[in-house]
Amino acid sequence: MLDKIGIAKRIAQEVKDGYYVNLGIGIPTLVANYVSDNLQVEFQSENGVLGMGAFPFEGEEDADIINAGKQTITTLPGASFFDSATSFAMIRGQHVDLTILGAMEVSENGDIANWKIPGKMVKGMGGAMDLVASAENIIVAMMHTNRAGESKLLKRCSLPLTGVGCVKKIVTNLAVLEVTTNGFKLLERAPGVSIDTIKNATEGRLEIVGKIPEMSI
Repeated sequence: MLDKIGIAKRIAQEVKDGYYVNLGIGIPTLVANYVSDNLQVEFQSENGVLGMGAFPFEGEEDADIINAGKQTITTLPGASFFDSATSFAMIRGQHVDLTILGAMEVSENGDIANWKIPGKMVKGMGGAMDLVASAENIIVAMMHTNRAGESKLLKRCSLPLTGVGCVKKIVTNLAVLEVTTNGFKLLERAPGVSIDTIKNATEGRLEIVGKIPEMSI
């Protein structure tokens, strides 16, 4: 079973050379720490940064350099800063190759709910709606179940949707799954996790074809 860092390390393997990548709040922000140094990748944040690096070490933070989640970040040589209107023009113009988001729920047909729980105060959807509407490749980083042990990979989302039919792949603490016309296709198991454990934790349709390998992270 993976922790948050393990999920981020596995998703980092999905990042390809030359990609422009947007990282959502939460687990996705950790991905930048684990992308191979051999790759040329540009991380973009919707508050107006292109060329984010890993998180700063304690004591080296610059409070003026933050991502969209208000976390302090580092920047790489050649990084640029601009207003949020320009940043969203990049997103809406489909200039981002990969978007990595967290989620509260994902449905078997790729719907995502990641911005609101009814009855709880939220400040707004942020950039998530633009990201899911414009991105061609969306990977979700999430826990497979909630704190009560209930599946977050569902037949149908119960929470207000952020996007419809947009999620391509999901990496959880238990598995790597691809969204297909047959539901969630199991691609890999987390180290030490059995097929039965994944089945029991998945409410939506789960497609299992052949022998499922363990993740390599």
